[in-house]
Amino acid sequence: MKAIAMAALLLAGPAAAQTAAYPKRVPAPGGEVVIPSAGAERAYDEYHYAPARRAGDWLYVSGVVIGRAPGEGNDAAAFKLQVRRGFEALRRILAASGARFEDVVMVNSFHVWDGPDFKGTRLEQYQAYDAVKSEFMPAPHAAATAVGTTGLLAPGGIVEVQVIAYVPQKR
Repeated sequence: MKAIAMAALLLAGPAAAQTAAYPKRVPAPGGEVVIPSAGAERAYDEYHYAPARRAGDWLYVSGVVIGRAPGEGNDAAAFKLQVRRGFEALRRILAASGARFEDVVMVNSFHVWDGPDFKGTRLEQYQAYDAVKSEFMPAPHAAATAVGTTGLLAPGGIVEVQVIAYVPQKR
């Protein structure tokens, strides 16, 4: 049951209604933790990770897991919709932290190349992912690393995307 709850918290789903209580900011050495939503706060409390953490002028955003929602396909077209949903989740976290995709300097992606949730080759998966990433992050491009793995913490996860942004505190 805990794994299912974790999957629900980690998979990039539709935007939940934001209340005036969010984003929350928790003071931390050198900066703050940014908690953009109630779901992120539950994950912060239960799984002990910050959705985003500012350290000086740097913002570190924890990985957003991209995967299939119930009833979604596992082809490249469906995957692009899933990636788009994940990048929308990243956009909300960045915005809650006072940042934009233009501020992102590093993108780390962790891919389950041979899992059952994407039907296609490694290259097809990366090309579909990159096409959507480029919609959100046009040139000049951030530095990037793509790593293959056998699985992610959230069941059904296909890709996890983590970003680092440079966001001077005085904008």
